[in-house]
Amino acid sequence: MAEPIRFLVVDDEPLAIERLQLLLARMEGVALAGTALEGAAALRLVEATEPDAILLDIAMPGVDGIDVARALAGRPKAPLVIFVTAFDTFAVAAFDLEAVDYVMKPVSAERLGRAVERARERLATRGEEAPAQARRDSALIEEFWVSEPRGGLVRLPAAEVERVTAERDYMRLHAGRRSWLINDTISRLEQALDPARFVRIHRSAIVRRDFVAGLRRDEDGRWWARLADGAEQKVGRLYVKNAKGLAGR
Repeated sequence: MAEPIRFLVVDDEPLAIERLQLLLARMEGVALAGTALEGAAALRLVEATEPDAILLDIAMPGVDGIDVARALAGRPKAPLVIFVTAFDTFAVAAFDLEAVDYVMKPVSAERLGRAVERARERLATRGEEAPAQARRDSALIEEFWVSEPRGGLVRLPAAEVERVTAERDYMRLHAGRRSWLINDTISRLEQALDPARFVRIHRSAIVRRDFVAGLRRDEDGRWWARLADGAEQKVGRLYVKNAKGLAGR
């Protein structure tokens, strides 16, 4: 029988740690290496216990989860990192740090299970040169948490986003008749959204591939994408190839 994956769980909320412990306890081939309530303690425990992977909260006082992941990056036998957070705004940083996964709270057993399997697959190929696409896929954004007008946050699956448009220093996510602003950049979202599902067609626009109903060229030679809701999006000169790729051209 293969050795279990040993996880270190790090979160500044004891109830969050308890929740993750319970979920891990129900999984086969998984063991708990320890827990920590803050980043500095997590780094000490990594040295002491040498876990295979770490379930790591991000928004912690002092040394936060991003700081921990950066401190571990490049270390020999560094544990794999799965970020577990209530905020979607750190997904790009997670991508840059080659995190195995980015799991949004509240964590379901099914979602954590997928993250654990990704860690298992990564461990199985550790020491081999992983293809760049595989590294990208491991940290793709699966969902956003967006603000509601009356306060609070709601979960927005990335698969439901029809297009993304840039507005100054913010990005607007469009889904049906609603839209939400998030603090991010279009170049970062272009990397973090699934390229099999989304494509950039303008310096300020990303569209979901199946939301593009057609393409047309106007009398001035400019290309436009006709969207499923009847709107049109201009195709940037540098992104014509991307747009034509939607039609297999």
